[in-house]
Amino acid sequence: MIGHDIEISLIDIQGDQVRLGIKAPKSIAVHRKEIYEEIIRENRLATMNSLAGIAKLKKHTENGAEDKEGGGKN
Repeated sequence: MIGHDIEISLIDIQGDQVRLGIKAPKSIAVHRKEIYEEIIRENRLATMNSLAGIAKLKKHTENGAEDKEGGGKN
């Protein structure tokens, strides 16, 4: 047991492979390490893309404000 609501059980052993079963509430994410690492990589990439998009939008809106104030092309 881990805490009060996570249960790990040994399902099978075959040679050098071990299968585990994990019972946990749906509110707790359970992933194999390589899957978890891929999720982290994808989240970081999405964050970087979002930040780049926000920077472009900010620059665009700042340029639009200059145009309205007479600082842009007529």
